Amino acid sequence: MTVQASDTPVLKEKRRRPNWKHEVGFLLIHLSPVLAFFSGATLIDWAICIGLYFFRMFFITAGYHRYFAHRTFKTSRWFQFLLAFFAQTSIQKGALWWAANHRTHHKFSDTPKDPHSSKVYGFFYSHIGWIMGPDFKNTRFDLIKDFAKFPELRWLNKNHLFPALVMMLAVAGFGGWANYAVYDVSFFTGAWSALFIGFALSTVVLFHGTFSINSLMHKIGKPRYETGDESKNSLVLALVTMGEGWHNNHHYYQSSTRQGFFWWEIDPTYYVLKFLSWFGIVWNINKVPYHIKFSKNLEHAKQLLNKSRKAK
Repeated sequence: MTVQASDTPVLKEKRRRPNWKHEVGFLLIHLSPVLAFFSGATLIDWAICIGLYFFRMFFITAGYHRYFAHRTFKTSRWFQFLLAFFAQTSIQKGALWWAANHRTHHKFSDTPKDPHSSKVYGFFYSHIGWIMGPDFKNTRFDLIKDFAKFPELRWLNKNHLFPALVMMLAVAGFGGWANYAVYDVSFFTGAWSALFIGFALSTVVLFHGTFSINSLMHKIGKPRYETGDESKNSLVLALVTMGEGWHNNHHYYQSSTRQGFFWWEIDPTYYVLKFLSWFGIVWNINKVPYHIKFSKNLEHAKQLLNKSRKAK
């Protein structure tokens, strides 16, 4: 349940500014795609860029968010590991870190205790300031005990850059070979261009696609439900984030695997998870109850639920 935000003045927590010396890597990856001006870029590089963006966005929203943060479906231990591994190729830290902070966000949405409230701390801080600053660097294992009990997840969380390094090597190897085969450039030139565009650029776009949910989704769009915070729904951001744009829906009922509650609310992550459920890879996909889906607030939902019980 979300702590209700109000229009009364709030006392902000003291949040420290980023130490730029500790954020050199974050800044460099933003600049590295510019190096493609020297290596050149091929259609293969751009195909890798687009493919990696949506591949990793799926694991962010299905893994980090809908599984680790909210447990909206169940899966096996091996696929649980894959969800964490491929999500972490996005360089958005460990799955346990990500999910623990997200649980705090929902508990204190748009209040001073929210890690990234744009209402309280402004657009820049909610978008990247909270990640770059020193206040949320450590993992709150006390908030993620249900998954922190798995040693392989703790190892991944501690070595959160390892999956990204594996992905970089895979992209360099494939890009070098494919560009050499198709465009007759040297393996190393093809590998570097694939890294600059295929990996680095898609990672940067992925950063800001994901971060837009924290910043923009509490600013633009329209709410369907009364949630007590400023969460909203947006088709555009749903397309960018494979379904995360139905943010107001999600804040109203966090237990649903599907965030696009109605058929016209496009939710590609849910479609992929539904497909995987046909093969037994995931199961117990949580649905949106009728009294939640067609209500406007929690009081109205209770009325609809009581009405349906009496009808039986």
